[in-house]
Amino acid sequence: MEDRGGNDVPASIPSGEQMVWADVSPLLAAACNDLHDGELIHGENFNLFAAMSALEIMDPKMDSGMERNGFHSIEEAIESGAAPIPLSLDRTVDVQRCIDVMDHLLSCETTWHRGHSLAQTVFSCIYLLRIERTATHPLLHSYCRIMRSTCDVVITAVSDARTHEEEDFFTTAYSLPLKGDGDEKCLSLLNSVEETVSRQLRACKAQASRKKLCDDIGSLQTNPDLEEGYCRAVLCRLRFRKHFYHALVCMRKPKGRGLELAKKHVMSCLSELGSMSKSVEFLRSNAGGPSDGEIECRTTASGKQPFGFDANINSRLSAPTPPRAIQLLSWKQAIEFFEKLLNDLDAIFSLPLDLSLENILQFLVQFQKSQPDLVARAHLQLLLVQDGKLYGKYPFHVVISRALVLPEGTSDQAFQENEFVVQLGQLTINLIKILCTNNAWQRRKLGKILQDWGVISIQLELAFRREFDETLKVSADEMLFTRLSKRLLVWAEEKTYWIASRFLLLGFQLELYSPKEYCMVYWYMYIIFVNLLEKMQMRASYPVDDSRRKGKKKRDIAKDVGLESGVCAMCMLLQCYIYISEGLTMMLAALHNERQNFKISSPFNSEHERFIQHFELLQRANVPPHISYHLFMESTTHVRISNVVKHNYFREVQRILASLRGSFAGDSNKLLELHQLEQVIEHNRIALSVIDQVGASDPSLEIRFEFQHHPFFPVAVVKRS
Repeated sequence: MEDRGGNDVPASIPSGEQMVWADVSPLLAAACNDLHDGELIHGENFNLFAAMSALEIMDPKMDSGMERNGFHSIEEAIESGAAPIPLSLDRTVDVQRCIDVMDHLLSCETTWHRGHSLAQTVFSCIYLLRIERTATHPLLHSYCRIMRSTCDVVITAVSDARTHEEEDFFTTAYSLPLKGDGDEKCLSLLNSVEETVSRQLRACKAQASRKKLCDDIGSLQTNPDLEEGYCRAVLCRLRFRKHFYHALVCMRKPKGRGLELAKKHVMSCLSELGSMSKSVEFLRSNAGGPSDGEIECRTTASGKQPFGFDANINSRLSAPTPPRAIQLLSWKQAIEFFEKLLNDLDAIFSLPLDLSLENILQFLVQFQKSQPDLVARAHLQLLLVQDGKLYGKYPFHVVISRALVLPEGTSDQAFQENEFVVQLGQLTINLIKILCTNNAWQRRKLGKILQDWGVISIQLELAFRREFDETLKVSADEMLFTRLSKRLLVWAEEKTYWIASRFLLLGFQLELYSPKEYCMVYWYMYIIFVNLLEKMQMRASYPVDDSRRKGKKKRDIAKDVGLESGVCAMCMLLQCYIYISEGLTMMLAALHNERQNFKISSPFNSEHERFIQHFELLQRANVPPHISYHLFMESTTHVRISNVVKHNYFREVQRILASLRGSFAGDSNKLLELHQLEQVIEHNRIALSVIDQVGASDPSLEIRFEFQHHPFFPVAVVKRS
């Protein structure tokens, strides 16, 4: 075979249907001429999520450029006066410089969270590398101790959750002194310094109001006019560190016992961050910092360069640390990062600590919408799954039993030890852990575990048929399980289709679909939603045995009733998804059939190949059965706009949404989604009417689809050119 450039093409390259070889040299040359620094080619069927890897030149995390300046050793830096103790003989300057060290460490910590190594961020601080030198400086010493302990707590949580494999987050410390003798006393040291500064602040206020002072209370620094400002600036930084450390430790307490206290510490952290932001004007005016335009990129609130840091000082100590130049995030960006992280942690506290797996899955999906930080997601996973139990309290066979609403007479021991229940419990644990990862990794993992859920569903169905035929030959417990295995099968199939729907929806968040592929995507979503609704309705139709409620408290019975009504409401919402997906499929298919610009035409892969690319993992898992590209073509080839208008798939959605408002009256997130769906169907209904009146084939009609109101369902925007 020969390409258009006259070069021999190896015969080992597989050929697709109607493959055409083309010389792309002119295309690449044109792209190189048009691209500017920091820009990437974003083709219709190519993006970073679909590529195996991508290299951005001069990105320090991907392209390690060389930087040879800096000290050769810690001892050389100390001898050169780079990290003096005290920071200045002038006590006022000493306090100011100590605050600069605190602020710069905050920027270093944020940059570490964002993907750079500890060696070049937090541990670029010479004071941390030789922390024993700071013992004579209580303020700096206590801050360095709590800083090091916080890094250790974060690394432990992320490592235990094991969610960092595909994150820009370094958990390895190599030879860095991440732990040391005396770190367990970091809080007592910090509390002692905080109390001293608090007394100095009270003394300052008392002096201002001409109240009597205690003779033994000194001052933080030598200028009485600046005393209150410096005391406040120091206190808010110390208190932020204390509360942040407390919050992380409390969230690791077993069985969710520390959540209430952790929430209080998170609120205190947010308050102290506000105080830190307010200290900017005071620190900048008294430190003689740069102008407003230059302060945005500085790593301290004062805008001054801090003492005691060298980004390359560890390059000779840690082999994996290249002598590369990195750009630290600014202090302002660090404040914004921690505000986001704390809000993510605060969102976890709204998680209902009940046994409803459906509520947990809904919470995880809602939580991921804000793209939470890795640290928050790690703590959420560690809260949900502890020692193989939900919240560390409930075995997962109990969670599954609650979801199945088992009748009276079920042997808990037989149910717990059943091999299918054990397997489903482990699959449920894996599902929860996957839903706590980043969206890109989550989608890949969901696609892979679909096969596991599909296999166990097949095994359950075979076992049910076999046991049903042999009921006379089995024990009483096994006969009981035979009657229950149908429920277990339906539940497993429901979760399989839920995973498949999540897999498809994540494709929109990751921008994996091009507009010309929307038709096949919504067609597949429609089929998945139909199957999911069928399984949900079957589960909701199971009668609740009143005899199992006799021993329950009234509030527990109310929870069961609420669970049943909640399932019905979710079924109705899912029915809306079905109508909208079907409507969008038919609308896009009609435009595909009547307008040339909606057809997929690419020299690289055909529509059939794209179908396989997007749905291969679903097809492997046989979810749902008997679905193929040829069935998609049969369903959409003959659709016309007039047919879509006639059926008006969006009309039924309006009726259902109106009845759902009462069911979700106490759920602000669901009410917001109902409003978003109303906007989607209203705009699409109008667009459909306009297209029908003007004619879909009219070349003057410009049609595009935009996600203006809902993250997964677009609206058609119609304009006349």
